[in-house]
Amino acid sequence: MDSYGNWLIEATIDDMQGKMTEGEVTSRELVQMYLHRIAAHDGKIHSILEINPDALHIAAALDEERKTKGARGPLHGIPILLKDNIDTGDKMHTSAGSFALANHIASRDAFVADRLRKAGAVLLGKTNMTEWANFMTIGMPSGYSSRGGQTLNPYGPGKLDVGGSSSGSGAAVACNFAAAAIGTETSGSILNPSLKNSLVGIKPTVGLLSRRGIIPIAHSQDTPGPMARTVKDAAYLLGALAGADEKDPATGAIPPSAAADYVAEIQDTDIKGVRIGIAGEPLTLRLSKHKLALMEEAKSTLKELGAELIENIQIPSARHTWGFDIFTYEFKVGLNAYLQNTHPSNPIRSLADVIKFNTDHPDRMLKYGQKLLEMAEETSGTLTEPEYILTLDQDLRLSRDEGIDHALKEHQLDAIMFGGDRGSVIAARAGYPTVIVPAGFVPNGEPFGVSFTGTAFCEAVLLKIAYAFEQAAPHRKPPKIR
Repeated sequence: MDSYGNWLIEATIDDMQGKMTEGEVTSRELVQMYLHRIAAHDGKIHSILEINPDALHIAAALDEERKTKGARGPLHGIPILLKDNIDTGDKMHTSAGSFALANHIASRDAFVADRLRKAGAVLLGKTNMTEWANFMTIGMPSGYSSRGGQTLNPYGPGKLDVGGSSSGSGAAVACNFAAAAIGTETSGSILNPSLKNSLVGIKPTVGLLSRRGIIPIAHSQDTPGPMARTVKDAAYLLGALAGADEKDPATGAIPPSAAADYVAEIQDTDIKGVRIGIAGEPLTLRLSKHKLALMEEAKSTLKELGAELIENIQIPSARHTWGFDIFTYEFKVGLNAYLQNTHPSNPIRSLADVIKFNTDHPDRMLKYGQKLLEMAEETSGTLTEPEYILTLDQDLRLSRDEGIDHALKEHQLDAIMFGGDRGSVIAARAGYPTVIVPAGFVPNGEPFGVSFTGTAFCEAVLLKIAYAFEQAAPHRKPPKIR
């Protein structure tokens, strides 16, 4: 077995498939290599909550299948991690980082977990996350949970923010603890940890990937999505995960024009004539001079590739203050429905039960309080409040008609470019896709990236831009972990 310290570091899915095809390595050996890295280094990072006890057996079975039937596709035998709010119908737990659900084992796979298995991926384990996807209280650090403790950023443990709430997924993939991971996002929770860990993150259009089997925050904005070290690897995952699910009505809106093969869509790196708007103030405020300089370098790269950049575009609603009223109302409805459908052995059946458990175990559960949980519990749980209905309507109008779609139409744009994840909130409210890609590091070692946002179901366009940029200027470097 090749040393995990050599070719495995930053190995792509294509690299792994090439070695498995040539018989130089097996899926079982890949799993072993990643487990060795986790054992050697995750004690300092705390990104992994648990390992799938059947991972080696699953990998061995996939190795045998490869010999007798051939590979199912590009993910055959590839180890993938999942955020701890994604159900897996196996021996692993699903807790959203809460010790209240530390003993909860899902009865069946989430849709995305099932798609990964069918594609031949090895579900390697579950990653830590900001508890309840950072909808527990105000002031909780990114990456903290009562079940898993504090995940650290491998580029600056204890110094740099790890990003939330898919914190463990970001740190683990950055550290080469798996080929890639699946995170979830309601508002920035894939894009932010991808930015902070020098990763490619895809926040898909709401409805491109099924939300079934995922512990929710807000049904109008929730979506799972890939986190990987390269655009191509993320595209492989997106292609495997996307698709209609009769049990998730949001997936019924996927248009026939949505790409079936995102990797095929990015093979041609010619983006000459692609029109990209550069978001102006206030979305550039508070970016340091070093990050603004990296932004300028990224723009220069895109210009050299032939893209047409329209500077300082204005999004009419960019100065709007977005609250979390939508989350407050939708969280109770979604969480209660999820918990009531768990196995009868799970004693936590409602948001009220979660709050009581936390109150009964304050030393472990209430380090930062539970203000947001309590606010959500005070709602009716029926979505009948006028404030909710009017706010939802306003958010959609401001984020779409007076937001992203307005800017795209006014300037005839294919995409809007933001520094870091500055566009994540407005794209989240619209339910629109964003792809973030590494764009360098500032002097203190903090990773930086640029993101591309567009209208609904334009993932193929965004991935093509991101891939062309990545190929022309590969900026990602692995962290130095010891």
